[in-house]
Order: sequence, then C-alpha cells, then structure tokens
Amino acid sequence: MFGIHLFPEPAVLLQIGPFALRWYALAYIAGLLAGWRLLRALVYRPPAVATDRQADDYLTWAVLGVVLGGRLGYVLFYQPSRFLADPIQILYVWQGGMAFHGGMLGVAIATIIYCRREKIALWGFADRIAVVAPVGLGLGRIANFINGELWGRPAPEWLPWAMRFESTGGGPILRHPSQLYQAALEGLILFAVMWIAASSEKLRARFGFLTGLFLAGYAIARITGEFFREPDAFLGYLYQGATMGQLLSLPMLLAGIGLMLWSRRR
Repeated sequence: MFGIHLFPEPAVLLQIGPFALRWYALAYIAGLLAGWRLLRALVYRPPAVATDRQADDYLTWAVLGVVLGGRLGYVLFYQPSRFLADPIQILYVWQGGMAFHGGMLGVAIATIIYCRREKIALWGFADRIAVVAPVGLGLGRIANFINGELWGRPAPEWLPWAMRFESTGGGPILRHPSQLYQAALEGLILFAVMWIAASSEKLRARFGFLTGLFLAGYAIARITGEFFREPDAFLGYLYQGATMGQLLSLPMLLAGIGLMLWSRRR
C-alpha cells in the first residue's frame, strides 16, 4: 500500500508512496497557469497581437522553455564541472537546480520559434509575456522560502524579522529572509510596474518597450536582492565581491535599456 504523507519534509507538500509533490514544482505549475490566463486577456488589448488559441498553444512551448532552459542554465552557469563529471545528473531535476537566466533564454528561444511558426509579431507577443512573467518569479521565491533554501546573509540581531535556517544548512546564525525580499522585488513590485505600464495603449503599441522594461526591472531587482542573499557555497563571491546572479543580470540591464530606447526610435 502507498502511504500518504502531508508535509513529510520542508520541500515537499504531499507524498504518496514514491511520488512527491514539491513546493517548487507547485510554484512552477501555479506560475505558468496564472501567467497563461493573464496572457489570454493581454493579447487582445489593442493593438491585438494574437488569438486566445495561440495563447493556449504557447503554454506548452513556455513549459519546455522554462524547464529545459532553467536546468541547462544551472548546469552551465553554476556547476558545469560537477555535471560534466556525471552527465546523468542533469536529468535529476527533482533534486533541485534551476537558474532563472537559463529559463529566460529558454523561453526567449521558444518564443522566437513559436512566433515564426504562427506568424505572430515577435516583440508585441514578447511584451505580453513580459507583463505576466513576474507572477511565476514571485511564486518561485516563496517556494524557496518554504523550502528553507537560498537563505540570506547574516543579519543584525536587532532586525525583527531575522531568522535561522538551521535545518537546511544555514547554521545557528540569524539571517535575512532574502527569499521574501526577492519575492517582493522580482514578483510583487515588478508585476505592479509591468501591469501599470501595460495599461497604457501608447506603451503597448511601442513593441519591445515592455520587454525592455521587464529585463531592466528584473536586473535591478535581482542585483538589489543579491546584496542580502548568501551566495552559493560552491561559487562564493566573484569579481569585486559580486555574485553570479548580479553578474548575469548586468547584460540584462543593458539589453533592457537598449530595447526601450530602440522601441522609442521605432
């Protein structure tokens, strides 16, 4: 008989025999479904860029882009030597290890292929995707917090919300709950900024502007949040004390600013 266990460990919501529903997987599913529903409404706003059928079909492409890109990004950006030594571990996605920057590249490639296949205006469709992307990002950070992973740097004892992550390797040190900082910056605040900008028909008509705003906004949010997050132990601090997340966000910031300027000139 399969045993059913609710909250068997911090990272798992429900386990039935060998099958486990993890918080991180639940965040991915919820983020993709919420993003899909919002995308369906956004593609119709003038100027319309796609149909609801095309928004529905795109969901499959988005899932593949997020999962494949996120996993390969983690392998290449964070622990290439480990996975090259034992490539079969690349398939062990249930053990964790996803990178946003890789997922973003995966979604970008999937979007380009899909738009060409469906003869959709690429930048107009990408703008609508950019508006809903922070929903999934915020949910992912909340899942990080529930899992007790990617915790923050040491915090002063007087900080009321400082906490310990002893059970997940953080030791007895009081730390910043940086996952919640990043959920607010990359999720809630960035989504609010994107939604307000997308409410302007003038900005929606400047294809590429909302995509650039998202890239620049995420880069600023990620760079800021990384000042409170403990860097990965296997990487530590890199050039001039920057983290890998900060260094990978700098090209995004430049690309975002450039794209917003380009869309204005168009």
